[in-house]
Order: sequence, then structure tokens, then C-alpha cells
Amino acid sequence: MNYKKSPWAWVPSLYFAEGLPYVAVMTISLVLYKQLGLSNAQITFYTSWLYLPWVIKPLWSPLVDIIKTKRWWVVTMQLLIGAAFGGVAFTIPTSFWLQGSLCFFWLMAFASATHDIAADGFYMIGLDQHDQAWFVGIRSTFYRIATIFGQGLLVALAGNLQVLFRYSIPYSWSLMFYGVTGIFIALWLWHSYALPRVETDTDATQTAASTEAHTLSNGDAILPSEQTGSDALRSIWHEFVGVVKTFFTKMPLRETIIALLFMLLYRMPEGLLAKVSALFLIDSHGAGGLGLSPQEYGLVQGTVGIVGLTLGGILGGMAAGRDGLKRWLWPMVCAITLPDIVYVYMSYALPESLMVVNLCVFFEQFGYGFGFTAYMLYLIYYSQGDYKTSHYALCTAFMALSMMIPGLFAGALQQWVGYRHFFLIVMLLCAVTFIVTAYIKIDPKFGKKEETSKMKNEESSKMKNEE
Repeated sequence: MNYKKSPWAWVPSLYFAEGLPYVAVMTISLVLYKQLGLSNAQITFYTSWLYLPWVIKPLWSPLVDIIKTKRWWVVTMQLLIGAAFGGVAFTIPTSFWLQGSLCFFWLMAFASATHDIAADGFYMIGLDQHDQAWFVGIRSTFYRIATIFGQGLLVALAGNLQVLFRYSIPYSWSLMFYGVTGIFIALWLWHSYALPRVETDTDATQTAASTEAHTLSNGDAILPSEQTGSDALRSIWHEFVGVVKTFFTKMPLRETIIALLFMLLYRMPEGLLAKVSALFLIDSHGAGGLGLSPQEYGLVQGTVGIVGLTLGGILGGMAAGRDGLKRWLWPMVCAITLPDIVYVYMSYALPESLMVVNLCVFFEQFGYGFGFTAYMLYLIYYSQGDYKTSHYALCTAFMALSMMIPGLFAGALQQWVGYRHFFLIVMLLCAVTFIVTAYIKIDPKFGKKEETSKMKNEESSKMKNEE
């Protein structure tokens, strides 16, 4: 039985809890390690490896479906994330701060990736189709709010604590992370109560075991359809192998290679820029950076930049929904690449006006949000057909990999050539985005409103039939 609870009681807080650890691992860690004295090469190398859980999460996502319930996974991962935040807070003031904090960031990353799987799955079974459509904007909004809260308010809070405690950087960051630990414990307690208990959210292994026990107690033979837990795992594994095989063979070999290259290389400039641009904003003038304080960084990148990213994404979705992806593909390619030139300008001009910096970051992030729409829609386009959901999960793994690989050496490249030449190299590599885009093939109707509605109806019918 689904004990009815208002989705307003848990959907917003669930996606706030999904967004906060991701921004902590991917963005807050950059500012933390920069202030603690690591070099740019070390920062980008260590933190880029933290993408790995999101790259490989399709490997264990089937286990979330068959072991325990999705509700159990959600609340357990939130408790584990809270513990990881506490671990980061505890280790920062110690002599082993680097090894300790990285260990807990790794734990947080794996728990966050698992939480993503469980939360998205619970959203689909905890709401009917009408509520799923109604709350899709709400969940995205609260995910963005978590990003602003983490990248903006929490970084600014760490900066204010440094002023309060006379620039004791480790102590200030430790206090901030202890505060986030408290927030996640509160989220864990709230969701332990507020998440509904859904009849279809079951533990497949226990269900299979109880079926077997009941059959044996009655002296009857076990039917083939009544699998044991190990049989369920074996079945899931065979299905996973089939999903992977069809993912790489659903198109002719040449088109598949082009599609994979598009997934990996479309965002290559952004993969280089993402972490180094943040470090550029807070690096000292002597090192070629803008020297922003944590408070200023929280405003520029964590608030103004996220607003620009969100508005760009909304406009991109509206444009593609009206005219289709193919019609807007090249404008979106230009939008995700050409605005990167603002960092070339800032690296040479080193503007002291915070207004100018805000405008530059807003422009670049708005363009990225608009251009990223084409990338996300292509992932959906490639995922069409059988195993749509699983293929999309594999596409998102390539999406994470496309940011992880350039990030591993971005800091080292910047240290070698300096910020100015680094940003010029990023602009030159924008040609890669244009090249891989020129070879992909897209149905002119894909993305238009009527086509999208048709695809949703087909998917809904398929889901009903499967049920």
C-alpha cells in the first residue's frame, strides 16, 4: 500500500539532498584545496578523479533495484553522506588533512552517485505519471537551489568565518562542513519520516526468498519464474550484458563511433575550463588570477553564474521544443564555445570591478546552459529504442567521463603555460566541438513538441505494459 503523503513534503528536500553533495565534491573542494595551499595541477588531478563514481555507477545501479528498497537506499545514503561531511570536517585541521579529506570526499562521491540512482528511481515509483510531470520543474529548481546554496552561500560562509576567526582557514572550513553535517542529519531524519512507503518498492531478493520458502513449506516444486536471490542477480547480470551490447551495436559502427566521440569531445573546452576557471577567479594577482575572496567567489560563480546557467538551459529547452534540436544545433554549439573568450579577456585585463566579472561569468554560463541543451537532447536521441532508460544511464557515464579526462591534466597545463595561454588553448580546442558536431546525424523532427509528446506517450504505454 502507498501511504499517501504530499509530494511537496519530500520531492523538494529530496532533490536538495541530491544536489548538495555533488556541488561539495565538484566545486567546494576546489576552493577548499586552493585555500589550503595545493597547486592547480594537484587540485584538478585529485578532484577530477571524483567524477569516477558517476562514470561507473551503471555497474551497480541494478543492485539498487533488487537489494533492499529504494527508500532504504535513499535514507541510508543520506546518513552516509552526512557522515562523510563530518569526516571532511574532522580531518581538515589535522596533519593528514589531504589524505583524510580526499578519503571522505571519495566516500561522499560514491554515496552521492548511489543516492542519485535511488532517488530518481523512488521519484518514478512514488509518484503517478501526472505528479511526475508536475514536479519535474520543482525537482530541477531545488537541485539548482542546492547548487547556489553550496557554491554560493557555503563558500561565502567559510570566508566570513575566516574573518571572524582571524583567517584561521582550516578551522573555518571545518566549522562550515560540520554545519553541513548537521543539515544532512536533519535531511536523513526528515526523509526517514516523510518518504512514503510504496507498495511496489520491494526488496527483490527477500521477495524471491519468501516465495521459495512458501513453496517448499507446501511441498510443491519451485516454478522457473519464482527465482531465488542468486537467480535474480544472475538474471540482472545477463540483462546488463545485453544492455551494454545493444548500446554499442544499436547503430552502424561508423555512426556509433561518431556518437561516442560526440559524447566525449563536445564538452572538451568546458572540461578544461570548468575547474581552472574557478581557480582563476580566486588565485592571487601575482599568479595571474583575479584574487576574489570566498565571499566574492560565492556571489560571482556560486550565484550569478548559476542563475545564468539556469536561464540559458531554460531558453535552450524552449527553443529546441519549438523548432527541434537540428534547427538549433549550430547556434547551441556556438553558445557553448564562443563565450569562453571572456576568460581570455579577464586574464589579460584582470578587471577589478566586481560588476564586470559578474557580467563575464554570467555571459559564459548562460551560453553554456543554452549550448548544453543540445548535448543532453542528443543523449536522449541516442538512447531511443529498447532499454531506453539503461542506455541513457550509460550515456550519462560518458558525460561524466567527458569532464573527468580533460580535468585530470587541466591544472598541469595551466601551470605550464599560465592562465592567459591556457584560455587561448581552450578557445582553439573549441574547434573540436565544431568538428564532432559536423558528423552527427539527427532527425529534423526530434525535440519538437509534438515529437516529444509522442515519445512520452509511447514510453508511458510501454511502462504500463511492462507493469
